[in-house]
Amino acid sequence: MGERIVSPCVGVCSTTLGDRVCRGCQRTDSEIRDWPAYSGGERRARLADIDRLRAEIAARYLAVEDEALLETQLQRYRIRFRADQPALSRAVELLRVGRGRIQELARYGLAGHDHQDAASLHAAIARDLLAAVDRRLSTSFDSTDLPTP
Repeated sequence: MGERIVSPCVGVCSTTLGDRVCRGCQRTDSEIRDWPAYSGGERRARLADIDRLRAEIAARYLAVEDEALLETQLQRYRIRFRADQPALSRAVELLRVGRGRIQELARYGLAGHDHQDAASLHAAIARDLLAAVDRRLSTSFDSTDLPTP
């Protein structure tokens, strides 16, 4: 029996609305479609790519000042995360879920670079994430996306 690798799905798939990139998990429609067929190594690699992209983009807007506090708050609010997930990728999830309720980022172990509120940070990060994945899509050629004759 193969090892179980959790899907990065967060239950808000926008590909069902016609988006090529999911606003929730940042996977492309073909990656979502093909996820069950991926090997454990392919899944781990894709999760690492998503984490790397989230961390890179989130670092433009905020810093994690207390990883333990961030993890405590994620657990408190039952926000799913992985043990190997980088803190900034975890912060993206926290902002996605709590952007309308978080009043003080410091209470979650975070600090915004420009004193933006959680909702503004989430909007900026989400915008940049989608743009980055869209750029990747426009520069790659995936033959599995071609219509069959």
